[in-house]
Amino acid sequence: MITVSERREREWKEGGKGDTIEAEERERERAREQAGDGVSETRAPPPSPVQTPRNSAMDSIAEPSALLLLPPPSSTSVEQFRLIYEPILTEALSRLSNNLNGSNHIAILDIALALPGLLSPKYLPRSKVFKPLQHFVANIYSLIGIIGVKNDIQLDAAGGIDARVILVDSDLSADTTTSAVPTGPIISLRTLATSTRLWDRVFYPGNQVGQKLATDFSSVYPQVEFPGIGGLQSIPNVPEWTASESLLASEDPKDDAIAHYSVAVGGTFDHLHIGHKLLLTATVLALQPITEADKERERVVTVGMTGDELLVNKKYADVLESWEERCRNTGSFLSAILDFGPPESSSTRTEIVSQPESHGKYILLMIRPQLTLRLVKISDPFGPTITDEAISAIVVSKETRSGGMAINEERTKKGWRGLEVFEIDVLDTGNMSTGDVKDFASKISSTDIRRRRTEMAQNQ
Repeated sequence: MITVSERREREWKEGGKGDTIEAEERERERAREQAGDGVSETRAPPPSPVQTPRNSAMDSIAEPSALLLLPPPSSTSVEQFRLIYEPILTEALSRLSNNLNGSNHIAILDIALALPGLLSPKYLPRSKVFKPLQHFVANIYSLIGIIGVKNDIQLDAAGGIDARVILVDSDLSADTTTSAVPTGPIISLRTLATSTRLWDRVFYPGNQVGQKLATDFSSVYPQVEFPGIGGLQSIPNVPEWTASESLLASEDPKDDAIAHYSVAVGGTFDHLHIGHKLLLTATVLALQPITEADKERERVVTVGMTGDELLVNKKYADVLESWEERCRNTGSFLSAILDFGPPESSSTRTEIVSQPESHGKYILLMIRPQLTLRLVKISDPFGPTITDEAISAIVVSKETRSGGMAINEERTKKGWRGLEVFEIDVLDTGNMSTGDVKDFASKISSTDIRRRRTEMAQNQ
C-alpha cells in the first residue's frame, strides 16, 4: 500500500529533490562547519520522477500513468468547455481509475490542453494573457472535480487520480521562435512529445480535430526509441467541433502588462488538491517565460508555506502534513508542470537555507538553469513579500484577496513598489445538485480531507 504523500516522497527522492529534507539537520550542521553561512546543498542526479524508466511490467500496473491530448475548443465559454470536454475527461479518468483495480496506488494523468499560438511573441509579457490562461486551467480543473463527484472517482488520494493540467501550443514549430528553455506550464507540442515521459498510454478524442492533434503529436513521439512507453488510444463517440484559431485574442489581453521575473503565492497547501493545483499553476503562469532575449535573467517562484507551529489549532491537526511533507508535495507538483526538458540536460539542485534575520527557513529547488522554486516557511501573513523587494507579483484567490492588499500596504510603508495582484477563478460546480455541490466542496477543502482521513482511521 502506498499513500499519496509516500508516492510523492518517493518521486521527490528519485528525482533528487528530497534527500536534503530528510537529512536537514545533518546537512545544516555540516554547512555551518564548512562555511558558517547556514546553507546546505545537494546536487542530484538528473532524471525527474516521470522520466525515470520503469524496471518491470509490474511498475506499469502498480502506478498507471497517461497523457490526455485535448484539442482547442470552439470557444472560451464555460458551457462549451463542458459540452465538448466532459465526456472525454470522463472516459480518460474512468479508464485510468479502472486500471487501478481497487488498489491503493495513485495514477497520474497529464492533461494537455492545446491552444493555438500560445508561444507567439505577441502574447508576451506572459502577464498580458494571465486572465484567460488561468480561466482555461480553472475550467479543466472544475470539470475534473465534477467528474470525480459524478463518477465516484477519487482525486489526489489512495486509489485515485493525480491530474495535472498543462497548456500546449499545437504548432510543432512554436518553441523555435521564443522559448530558450522548454519549461511549463506552457510548452510546444514538440516539447511535450519529446520529453520522454513514460506514459502507459496517450488518450485523444477520436473526432477529426482530435485525430489531427494526435497525428501531429505522434509524428515526433519517440515510441520506437523508448519501447516502454505506451501507444495512442482513441476515445470514441466524440462529437465533432471546429477548433477556434483566436481563443486568446477574443479575451482582450492587457495592453499595459509588465514582465514578472519573481512571483509569489502563499498558503498551507495541506493534502494537495485541485484547488491548490489551480493556484500553483496560475502562479507560474504569471511568471515571464525564459526566452532567447532574456535567458540569462533568473526566474523565481516563491511559495510561502505556513509553518507547523501556526497550525496546531486547525481541525483534525493530528493528520496535518508536516511542513516538510507539504514542501515535498508542492515541489513535486510544480516540477511536474514545469520540467519538460530531456533528462540528460537536467541539473537539479536542492538547498535548505536558514536565515532568521531575513527570509527565515526555506528550500531552494533549481528546476532548470535560471528557474528556481523557493519554498519558504512563514509565520505571519506577509512572509517574504515584505522582505524581498524583487518579488513583483502575487497570485491570490477570492478568499485571500484582502491579504494581497495588506501586503501592498506594508510594501508602501517601506517605500517599495506594490505587487501586481492576480486573482484566480473560483472552481465552478455548474448545475450540480446541492448534495453534489457539497461533495465537490469537500474535495477541495483540506479540512474535509483531514476529517475523512480521521474517520477512515477510526473505522479501521
